[in-house]
Amino acid sequence: MKKLLLSCALVFSGAAMAHGCPGEMKAIDAKLLTKPALAAADQEKVAALRSDGERLHKAGEHTASMKALADAKKILGL
Repeated sequence: MKKLLLSCALVFSGAAMAHGCPGEMKAIDAKLLTKPALAAADQEKVAALRSDGERLHKAGEHTASMKALADAKKILGL
């Protein structure tokens, strides 16, 4: 029974993470539309992290995707 509960918890937590990535990408995109005052290097870094986050999400690597997106949000002050 413990194994079944643990398996269900892992499946559902993975699904929750999968649904978190698109929301994080939307938040980043919305902030970028406001043309935030960022140094050119920071703009490039945010764009790269946003791109990496989407690529990792599509590859099913949601933990890594969420980390990249969180790093982008930190630079943006979100």
